[in-house]
Amino acid sequence: MSEENNDLINNTPEDNNETITRVTGMYKDWFLDYASYVILERAVPAIEDGFKPVQRRIMHSMKDLDDGRYNKVANIVGHTMQYHPHGDASIADAMVQIGQKDLLIDTQGNWGNILTGDSAAASRYIEARLSKFALDVVYNPKITEWQASYDGRRKEPVNLPVMFPLLLAQGGEGIAVGLSTKILPHNFIELIEASVKHLQGKRFKLVPDFPTAGIADFTNYNDGQRGGKVRVRAKISQLDKNTLVITEIPFGTNTSSLIDSILKANDKGKIKIKKIEDNTAADVEILVHLPSGISPDKTIDALYAFTNCETSISPLGCVIEDNKPLFVGVSEMLRRSTDNTVQLLKSELEIKLGEYEEQWHFASLERIFIENRIYRDIEEEETWEGVIRAIDKGLQPHIKHLKRAVTEEDIVRLTEIRIKRISKFDIDKAQQKIEALEEQIAEVKHHLAHLIDYAIAYFQRLKKEYGEGRERKTEIRTFEDVDATKVVIRNTKLYVNREEGFIGTSLRRDEYVCDCSDIDDIIVFTREGKMMVTKVDSKTFIGKDIIHVAVFKKKDKRTIYNMIYRDGSKGPTYVKRFAVTSVTRDREYDLTNGNKSSKVWYFSANPNGEAEVITVYLRQVGSIKKLKWDLDFAEILIKGRASKGNLVTKYSVKKIELKEKGLSTLKPRKIWFDDTVQRLNVDGRGELVGEFRGEDRLLIITQSGIVKTILPELTTHFDDDMIVLEKWIPKKPISVIYFNGERELYYVKRFLIENEGKEESFITDHPKSQLEIVSTDWKPMAEIEFTKERGKDRKDNEEINLEEFIAVKGISAIGNQLTKDKINQINLLEPLPYEAPEEVPAEAIEVVDETDVSSEPADETASETQKPSTDTKASSEGEDPNFDDSGQASLF
Repeated sequence: MSEENNDLINNTPEDNNETITRVTGMYKDWFLDYASYVILERAVPAIEDGFKPVQRRIMHSMKDLDDGRYNKVANIVGHTMQYHPHGDASIADAMVQIGQKDLLIDTQGNWGNILTGDSAAASRYIEARLSKFALDVVYNPKITEWQASYDGRRKEPVNLPVMFPLLLAQGGEGIAVGLSTKILPHNFIELIEASVKHLQGKRFKLVPDFPTAGIADFTNYNDGQRGGKVRVRAKISQLDKNTLVITEIPFGTNTSSLIDSILKANDKGKIKIKKIEDNTAADVEILVHLPSGISPDKTIDALYAFTNCETSISPLGCVIEDNKPLFVGVSEMLRRSTDNTVQLLKSELEIKLGEYEEQWHFASLERIFIENRIYRDIEEEETWEGVIRAIDKGLQPHIKHLKRAVTEEDIVRLTEIRIKRISKFDIDKAQQKIEALEEQIAEVKHHLAHLIDYAIAYFQRLKKEYGEGRERKTEIRTFEDVDATKVVIRNTKLYVNREEGFIGTSLRRDEYVCDCSDIDDIIVFTREGKMMVTKVDSKTFIGKDIIHVAVFKKKDKRTIYNMIYRDGSKGPTYVKRFAVTSVTRDREYDLTNGNKSSKVWYFSANPNGEAEVITVYLRQVGSIKKLKWDLDFAEILIKGRASKGNLVTKYSVKKIELKEKGLSTLKPRKIWFDDTVQRLNVDGRGELVGEFRGEDRLLIITQSGIVKTILPELTTHFDDDMIVLEKWIPKKPISVIYFNGERELYYVKRFLIENEGKEESFITDHPKSQLEIVSTDWKPMAEIEFTKERGKDRKDNEEINLEEFIAVKGISAIGNQLTKDKINQINLLEPLPYEAPEEVPAEAIEVVDETDVSSEPADETASETQKPSTDTKASSEGEDPNFDDSGQASLF
């Protein structure tokens, strides 16, 4: 630092006439002033009425201009600028946002579209007026607190007397200095019902409802406070086998941004689509066309995983109370809003009571004044004071029943009564008016005495008058996480250089392994008995002499690895079976006993736990008598990957060969259906569907009369009108009673599914045809309840044995007519007893805990085994086919 600068800093009043003014305090004060202004006057809504200042001023201006007709938005914006000290653009944008919420403003013209993201027309082209709801719940000048506008020329409300939880109905979002707020919109009817429950002292729960509809998981909503999260999904259904249709979109997105995200995911290879069409008008309709061979169910999950078809919203409840920010949940917001509404209703009633009592007081004085002809007492008075005294004196004998004293203002009002009114005064009508006022006073006093009941009736009136068409749009559902690795399109190829020990996507001159995606993990085994899981990359070194490479699937419990290895350079040979479900990425695991120079003699990867039979050959050493025998892997327990294994032989092995492929040794897989998330699972959640082997299928029947069988994949999506979901038994008939719309009669049919995997309709395609009942029991029974005909007794109910009523026919058959009589309803009864043929259980081996490392010697004589089937093996001669799964040591 220069000497001149040092002198400048060290100057003091004693040394120099100049002084140093420190600006630290200025910056601190100015920043706080600015931050406070933005928080209080721009970005954050008030808890009292739910409005930001600009919104409150817009609503006040619209009331100023309100004459029942539409006003140009440009005019309203200009009028609002008398109260709002900012530009017209911010006012117009805020007004469009209020109008798009379709609650307070009745709009006319192009106000934009929240579904497509189209903006509104210029403010000079669109019009607005206050809605009936706004006029009903937002305004009451008599109970409004007023303040001067920014320039002091006009009066504006401090807060509008909103008698409804408006902030929660509309939602609100704002970014201030140092804080922000994000209050999600809630359902109109549910807010009213919650307010009523609060007034009744009952518990309530609020979750958002979005104008864009969609499906939402509010499990972690956290009452709208900081730290909460809402997951929102688009509603996607399958139009046909090659087309998906999106009919509802997540809140915070629009069709343009959604389509862009889908196209980006397609460009990156995450999903595969043929083309996309946007047919959105009043309702959302986005058609996603898929190439042939692409699974629609997996594509739906991929859309949720890689595009804006699923978004996450983090709410943050922050409002202004007493000129301070307050962080509060939506339940507390509703309680405060409801309590505030009760106080406003009380203030309204008190003002109304005062007005009625004043009207009653003057009506009574007027009757006394005219009926007793007190006006004649002033004829001889010459001064104004004398007139007042004369009237006051004349009233005194008749005012004992009045509720307050007579004032000079009352007497002045009596003197202003015209002669014409006095001459036409009707005592009976006057008395009726007084009695009507007394009834109104009594009614208001009753409401004040029963204020909570009055408030409940007020909310119920709002629901009745304005609740129509405001039912919940967003479907509430619990989501199951989408495993991105299971639904991502495998958009690249994996190669391996076994000898050098490299794997990767850039080794195009080496051996092709399989297709994979750039988010996959790869599991690799080497001849030394080492295992590693690593991320897909262009080129990764694993270790020389690779014997198996595949895409790794976490928590895969069905893929079983069969391995025979030599312990050390001259040690005994062991056999083991194990699964791999979870590992640490890029960590090397030793699958042998850990001794140097260990070697894998035989290795196979089996996606369904297949157990093959192999032949072991020993070297001719010494006096060994048995140089060859068979070993059946089905006799070996599945243990953890760290287990030592069972002893095969202590002698030197010459080679090992595959003798027979094996069948799966795993138990059939139990599958459950979780109705909450509408998904299949293997975790025991929901209702057990059944135990499934490789080719077993699910039977699905819908209310629209569609039947199909599918393989039980966990990624399957189900239609909303599904009524039957069970394990399909091919020989078990399906019994149906349906209404034939063309013939206007009920028919019965029984059929078997002949084309598995094909979607077929089993009722006629007439628009009035509908499914009445369906049964998958062997011997179903139904009860017919007949309609009572005029002048006749009702026919007794009739029970029908459907098995005897009609034989099993083809699915396209019309069936037999049930009856010619008119039917009131048809009920399904308990089926007749029937012993279904038992399924032959598959032999299954037990799985022991991974910590079990016993090494009992195997029987040296091979047993006969099941018919084999295994996908891959790696023998001592170095064979190594492809494989694409892995798992761990606990099975279904």
